[in-house]
Amino acid sequence: MKVIAVEGGRPLRGELTVQSAKNSVLPILAACVLCGDVCVIENCPRLEDVEASAAILRHLGCRVRRVGEDLEVDSSGLCRWDIPDDLMRRMRSSVIFLGAVLARCGRAELSYPGGCELGPRPIDLHLSALRTLGARIDECGGMMRCRSGGLRGAEIVLSLPSVGATENAMLAACGAAGVTVISNAAREPEITDLQAFLRKMGVNVRGAGTSTVIVEGCRNFHGCRHRCIGDRIAAATYLSAVAATGGDVTLKGVDYRHLSTVTTALSQAGCRISSAAGHIRLQSGGQLRGICPVHTSPHPGFPTDAQAVVMAALLRSSGTTVFVENMFQNRYRHVAELQRMGANIRLEGRVAVLCGVPRLCGATVRCTDLRGGAALVLAGLQADGITQVEEIHHIKRGYSDLTGDLARLGAEIREIDR
Repeated sequence: MKVIAVEGGRPLRGELTVQSAKNSVLPILAACVLCGDVCVIENCPRLEDVEASAAILRHLGCRVRRVGEDLEVDSSGLCRWDIPDDLMRRMRSSVIFLGAVLARCGRAELSYPGGCELGPRPIDLHLSALRTLGARIDECGGMMRCRSGGLRGAEIVLSLPSVGATENAMLAACGAAGVTVISNAAREPEITDLQAFLRKMGVNVRGAGTSTVIVEGCRNFHGCRHRCIGDRIAAATYLSAVAATGGDVTLKGVDYRHLSTVTTALSQAGCRISSAAGHIRLQSGGQLRGICPVHTSPHPGFPTDAQAVVMAALLRSSGTTVFVENMFQNRYRHVAELQRMGANIRLEGRVAVLCGVPRLCGATVRCTDLRGGAALVLAGLQADGITQVEEIHHIKRGYSDLTGDLARLGAEIREIDR
């Protein structure tokens, strides 16, 4: 069994290029289903979730291969519309294939998705959007069987600005006759990146980044090349690591505007942050202070995916910080593991009250989910002694080389067999 071993107490210094965004790559890989041609995702990160998406594409009949750091997808041979349960369970975002397969094939059959256990993530918004476009969907025994005699453009009004539902609606609308208007759409940067990819593929789509996205159905897709945006959550992780340990690190390949709520929080904690096109620099003395309450919310609010790593950065801060998790019920599963290391965190439903402690102690802890696992690594960077982080497959779902990146910045960290 592989574990991550971390010895705390070392400041981080240097430069790091941030990987491409997992949450952009995954819907873009699903969008390749629409094309019937060759698409190349440049500098595609080597993630467990990317491998899971590639396995789904291959099952559907696509050819997927690595060419250096790029991933090439040829969907001209697509011949299936079903995705088996074992592939669906490998990641939560697998449901994003539903809209694309339905648009391409006129039918789709798949089970409910798996992934991190963050609490209920109902897909009713996805299904409602597809039904609005004319899909007939039967749910029975954990399966979804979808049929369409031809999707037609319509006005879709989402009750919540769900990222996944917005993406599924966009992908399905690409294959619908006429114009689709998606209201109360999610505004995340990854939605804008998906729009950029679809435009390269020949789709007339606009409005991403606002609450209204307009898609004109397309029948003449063509292949393209695309480089995804930098991963803002990976960037938030590295910024939080430097904030907690002290040091001076510059991150390249990331848009600082996508991280404004995170950098504001770390600035309040006492870090010095400077930003320009394509890079962010953070300097920290390692002595942080408590900050204003952190409320997670849809973009442009504070991202739920950054909650755990910013919490980890503040474990030894002076004062108290309150976190309010508005997106997922079970997003505090990492707290019990942090408490094993000496963290002082009190939970009351969706609220976590963190009181900084003078020191943390190394311990053996277990990853509970992707971002919670990263938070445990960040806690280990600050702790006295050695921390061993188990079940690191969660981390590998979203970080191409968290251990190697931190080591290159000066951390005493490595993967070992145990």
